[in-house]
Amino acid sequence: MAWFKRTDKGIKTSTEEKKDAPDGLWFKTPKGNIIHTRELKQNSYVCPDDDYHVKIGSKEYFEILFDGNKFKELDANMKSGDPLKFVDTKPYSSRIDATISKTELNDAVRSAVGKMNGIDLVVACMDFNFIGGSMGSVVGEKIGRAIDYSLKEKIPFLMISKSGGARMMEAGFSLMQMAKTSAKLALLEKAGIPYISLLTDPTTGGVTASYAMLGDFNIAEPGALIGFAGPRVIRETIGKDLPKGFQSSEFVLEHGFLDFIIDRRQLKNRLTTLLNLLNN
Repeated sequence: MAWFKRTDKGIKTSTEEKKDAPDGLWFKTPKGNIIHTRELKQNSYVCPDDDYHVKIGSKEYFEILFDGNKFKELDANMKSGDPLKFVDTKPYSSRIDATISKTELNDAVRSAVGKMNGIDLVVACMDFNFIGGSMGSVVGEKIGRAIDYSLKEKIPFLMISKSGGARMMEAGFSLMQMAKTSAKLALLEKAGIPYISLLTDPTTGGVTASYAMLGDFNIAEPGALIGFAGPRVIRETIGKDLPKGFQSSEFVLEHGFLDFIIDRRQLKNRLTTLLNLLNN
């Protein structure tokens, strides 16, 4: 009997025995291109069909930048307090605990030291999954301590920003981080230690108004949203339609706020070249 002829009519597999494809095997870009997640990872989380840069966090950036993904994390166990006893739809302390449990992150930034193509480098990278990458007291303190480490060891500092701005649940404590991180970066400049700021999608609010725009070089990924207030807020405030591509990294570069835009697949080698130039 031919292999394609069925001996029994109907499907005999029970519902319990049916096997579904696991979730997360494929990624679909906004333009509709589909790529296997394994290929996506091998391509630095950039879709080769349309160059779409998938939003990633500190885990992925550390994999891309540090040689062999080897690094020492700094201040890993630091967590936010609740000095204002803030409550909105739920207490801030409960929100923090729930977010830590969900993301397996202690706050919206991770800092680490390692080697990038043999060059010592301190990296502080923000995670948008932790309350929108908002800047609270822990974020400011961890960035400040990472800068202190750079100063002490005379190692270049890379800041990777991805944030919705200041964390409203900490009010004034959050806003104070803008001044603290800016003052720390001034010490880095005085010591002549390179600071590179990488702005990714999105970088807004108080983060843009402080350390994100204070680099010796301010660079960005393609298509990233970069600004202070969001486009909707600005549109409602001025009562006018905004230019096409407003607040995209390309628009910001054209108006002089960035030094260059870099494809993530070239990030490690371009940063290495840049640091070699700055150190010579």
